Amino acid sequence: MNASSLHDVRATELDPDLLATPFGVQTNWHVITGAVCCGKTTLIDLLADHGFQTVAEVSRQYIEREVAKGRQLDEIFGNEADERAITDMQRRTELGLRATDVTFLDRALPDFLYFWQLFGMNPNELLAECFHHRYASVFILDQLPLELDGARIEDDAYTVLLDEALVRDYSALGYRVMRVPVLSPQERLEFVLERLSEQGLI
Repeated sequence: MNASSLHDVRATELDPDLLATPFGVQTNWHVITGAVCCGKTTLIDLLADHGFQTVAEVSRQYIEREVAKGRQLDEIFGNEADERAITDMQRRTELGLRATDVTFLDRALPDFLYFWQLFGMNPNELLAECFHHRYASVFILDQLPLELDGARIEDDAYTVLLDEALVRDYSALGYRVMRVPVLSPQERLEFVLERLSEQGLI
């Protein structure tokens, strides 16, 4: 997605009444999120190597599966049916987790609020579902130098807007977002684990 197409998007504001929805189940899940090329997958892999339960990014899995079928990225990205399918995949993935297990998620359901806005869908259809579970923490990684790959077609303007939206939406949901600066992968791992240990979450 390029910058020019972003200007055609008319975002729908999140409903303040829905934002007052009480959370359902408190979890021990920790969200690792951020814009494109922020190092989420690398950090998730390191957490897995240290014995933590992790959940891979479902949108990447979906896109790679569809590309393997012969579809093009620009056919998938921004298609409402695909976006709903990816969101449902994320929803089902989270519903399959045990709330009491310490788990690190590569993106979570609230990430999709902005994608729905971006593609002209009403995010308030999804908003109430973001209160089914309350995550224990939310980390947003600062962006690394942009390197596009076979599952990405975004540019710098898109990544800036996504980063801003993630902070805005998770904060609106009542989370205290923790930023993870650009560090080496090992230093980022230590940064996250130290913050969680300080709060008694691991």
